[in-house]
Amino acid sequence: MKPLSICLVIAPLLLTTCTFLHEDPLSEQDYIAAWKKFYPSKALAQGMHDVIFDYEDPSSERVLEWLDFNRKMLTQLPRTENASGSSKGINARLLKIQIQKEIQYWEEEMPHITSASFYARLIDRALDPVFEATFLTSSDKVEIICSRLQSIQDLCLTGNKLLEEMKKEEVLKSLELLEKNKVFFEKEISEKMKQAGIQKPCYNFEARVQSTVAAIQRLMDYLRNDALVDDSPANTILGREAYARELKNYLDQPVFPEQLADLALKEIEEVRGLIELTSMEYVKKEYPNQFDPEDKQAGVRLAFDDMEKDAPANGAEYLAFWQDLAEDAMEFIEEKNIATLPEFQTLRIIPAPESAGPAARIGWVDSASPFDPNPVTTLYLPNIPDTFPAEERKDFWSSFNKPFNRMIVIHELFPGHYMQIKISRETPHPVRLLFPYGPYFEGWASFTEEVALAAGWEKERPLTYLAHLRKRLENANRAYTSVMVHCNGWDQEKVMQFSTETSLLAPQFAKSLWGRLMRSPMQMTSYFYGGMQFRALQKAEKDRLGDQFDLLLFMDTIMKTGPVPIEEFYDVFKMVIPD
Repeated sequence: MKPLSICLVIAPLLLTTCTFLHEDPLSEQDYIAAWKKFYPSKALAQGMHDVIFDYEDPSSERVLEWLDFNRKMLTQLPRTENASGSSKGINARLLKIQIQKEIQYWEEEMPHITSASFYARLIDRALDPVFEATFLTSSDKVEIICSRLQSIQDLCLTGNKLLEEMKKEEVLKSLELLEKNKVFFEKEISEKMKQAGIQKPCYNFEARVQSTVAAIQRLMDYLRNDALVDDSPANTILGREAYARELKNYLDQPVFPEQLADLALKEIEEVRGLIELTSMEYVKKEYPNQFDPEDKQAGVRLAFDDMEKDAPANGAEYLAFWQDLAEDAMEFIEEKNIATLPEFQTLRIIPAPESAGPAARIGWVDSASPFDPNPVTTLYLPNIPDTFPAEERKDFWSSFNKPFNRMIVIHELFPGHYMQIKISRETPHPVRLLFPYGPYFEGWASFTEEVALAAGWEKERPLTYLAHLRKRLENANRAYTSVMVHCNGWDQEKVMQFSTETSLLAPQFAKSLWGRLMRSPMQMTSYFYGGMQFRALQKAEKDRLGDQFDLLLFMDTIMKTGPVPIEEFYDVFKMVIPD
């Protein structure tokens, strides 16, 4: 029962807090409901259509309310040190990770006070989801748009009140985005509404639009003239203390940066040895009596040269190659009984658009939102325009050579990202869809490469295995350089030198590494650390079960369980097949 009578007589600041407080213990469902209410735009992006009528309110009162709710929820979670593979324990652990992240974000980073881009991005994304929503009627869209105009005005007022010292570079970028949106409301919104089939806007629509334009202008004026702006360059290096804290929270394990770096460096050394061995075996067979068998570096260079020469000539050839490759991977996974393929495929493969910026050079899997009723997944292939200089295109396609792609199709599609996400979205545990364990994803996809290769994938092509080893080396390099940059002061030049000379990265991947280390240093550790955890899990299960070990059951259980902390699977499997 809610303490309603108390709520009615306390101060307005605490009144809003009562919407989150319960006398009864809070549940997973309570947390998800509160999260949706605080983050309606994020919830909508996850496919939760019921929140489209709501909009963010980052006022001080609302943020304090959200923090109080998270702290209360944290005290009510069951102990998670020994979840023992139970669904309740695993979900509580994921909630704990999420809540700690929320408290740190709003207490320490305080974006509503320190980030102009926080407001600019919210304004920029305010209306597009409404225009694009195929599940809304025209009258619904009118209602939401008119309500959203007032919400944007309120948001601008909040920014004027709260924003304090900010970095100049971030303020300038935010002003550009705000100017773009001001122009949209001044000159383009009416035409946009007509294109969306909205013929009759709400009462006094033009006046509401002008009030919104004026609110955005006042926020821009405040940022230009009154806000405290720090001219010093933005520092994206975390430092050892912050990095260690974020790593512990990300992994939810007491792993220190130095431990991670030591493990990654050991992996780099081990995999380099495997690369030398595999390269020598390859060149001895392909080039008998043509090189010095003691010159291992020459053998590696020759094998890598052959790998990079086997490359597509252009984007059209690359797309056709991938479409055939996806079919071959599905047939292999089914034939070898590695994992149970989804009954209905919802995958499309297309080149990455140039509008994606740097991401177009590396490609990505764009999975459907977990609650999306039409769950189509798109694999955006790495791409470079044919208009670019010939030498640049040659270097690009040599990095994305065919041996590399024969290996990476397992990582990206079957049974990697596409298949795992497609299966896990069927889980009855919404906590796992909304707040997944980060290291699981890239760890799983990296591990599946090893599983498929061990089962005989591309065994007639040794360069595919060599490409896998090079990728495994890259994974360890990502973790190692993440620590070195943020804890040991490595600069971009040092990262490039180590990555190309010691970790043997292909040119395209070396070029994109620094930006990724700045944007997502924790995620860059997951390929190596998550893959290592899955490898250890499989070994433990094989040792435990011996001849009873069933690869199909092992792989299917992991995907059906969903993205949970990897060490939880030890107890999950003991529940599936007891000792």
